[in-house]
Amino acid sequence: MSDMSNDLIKTIDRICAAQCDRPVRVAAEAGQWPTALWNALDDVGLVRGALPEAAGGSGLEFDDTMLALRRTAYHAIPVPLAETMLAGRLLVAAGLDVPEGPLTIAPVRTEQKLVASGVGPGATVSGTARRVPWGDACAFAVVVADFNASPVVGLVATKGLAVGVDKNLAGEPRAQLQFDNVPLIAVAPLADAWQRLQIEGALCRSVQMIGALERTLEYGLLYANDRVQFGKPIGKFQAVQHMLAILAGHVAASSAVVDAAVEASSAQADEFAVAVAKSRVGEAAGKCAEIAHQVHGAMGYTHEHNLHYSTRRLWAWRDEFGGESHWQVRLGRMVSADGPDALWQTLVGARA
Repeated sequence: MSDMSNDLIKTIDRICAAQCDRPVRVAAEAGQWPTALWNALDDVGLVRGALPEAAGGSGLEFDDTMLALRRTAYHAIPVPLAETMLAGRLLVAAGLDVPEGPLTIAPVRTEQKLVASGVGPGATVSGTARRVPWGDACAFAVVVADFNASPVVGLVATKGLAVGVDKNLAGEPRAQLQFDNVPLIAVAPLADAWQRLQIEGALCRSVQMIGALERTLEYGLLYANDRVQFGKPIGKFQAVQHMLAILAGHVAASSAVVDAAVEASSAQADEFAVAVAKSRVGEAAGKCAEIAHQVHGAMGYTHEHNLHYSTRRLWAWRDEFGGESHWQVRLGRMVSADGPDALWQTLVGARA
């Protein structure tokens, strides 16, 4: 790990220790925006870390930006950092300016479609977007819509658009935004906007899930060494050691595929690598959360222990931007389309 990566991790750890304690998480789930936490992340350039310097970015390399996102997920920060990064990259790809502050994106489900009335001054967007992450907490949303059967990227103000706010399993807000000829502050065509939205969204969620998995493994190891039963730590029992070994194996395998996806996606998210990553991490999420709660026993199911801040995020993020079955189907179709002669090259990473 480079000196930059180490410094980045230390910076995030310091910020989260000061601004993301348990009361902040509890208040955030109750609907209170963590202003001090967001401002601290913004002050060190993480909020605009995914943007090029020409677009107001902080100059971070893409892999360092994803490392930062991973570490913030390790700390279970209750702010839309991933959504802001994704929204900013979409705006830059479309040649549009990126506003200050937290951003969200819509729609996040492939079956939901928005329609734009044009791509010039006075253009509007219409439709319904459900389960929009932090849709009631962000002043602006980046939308992907269709205009004359071609995708466009636009920026809208969210004030007054939320007609209902729910929460995912992690306690993060998911809003229904109703667009009824809502003015587009800016709009531009982007031929692959829908693909970018889904694939880069899946990449961000995969990176976040690795951070949560690493924290889950850490909690399991610490508890197994601290909890004494029959005169010795439960981590000395072979059955518990076996469970922790399985958990660690899933985390290591998932980390490897996510690292590969990040490496392949610096300019634009690589669909094949992201499909592998989201599939593998999704499988690991369910199994690792189950094992971690088994290791913790009854303590792991209490609200007082911090384990649930990681496992609830794993369960929630697992299904967002496509669950593992969705991406496994896409993997199968990609491999089939390449033909049988390309199978070996695909498996060893030489896919064109």
